[in-house]
Amino acid sequence: MGKYITQNPAILGGKPIISGTRMSVEAILELLASGIEIKEITKEYPFLKKAQVQAAIDYATKVVSREEKYINSLTIINEDSADSHPY
Repeated sequence: MGKYITQNPAILGGKPIISGTRMSVEAILELLASGIEIKEITKEYPFLKKAQVQAAIDYATKVVSREEKYINSLTIINEDSADSHPY
């Protein structure tokens, strides 16, 4: 997952976190979604660096991209199945 993001079943139930912390990618995304800027996040959480926050964003982007590809592949399979279905 890279040098900034890790998962450990013993920490936060295995959610992706910033390596060496208990700060989840989810928590960082929630802060960003609420309108808090990266600069403010690193000020409020001084143990976080800008590169770590950016890594959380990058990680989430990759996860969503994989989900979209999976959903699209299911749609194609379902459309193919519908054509051959007798109903």
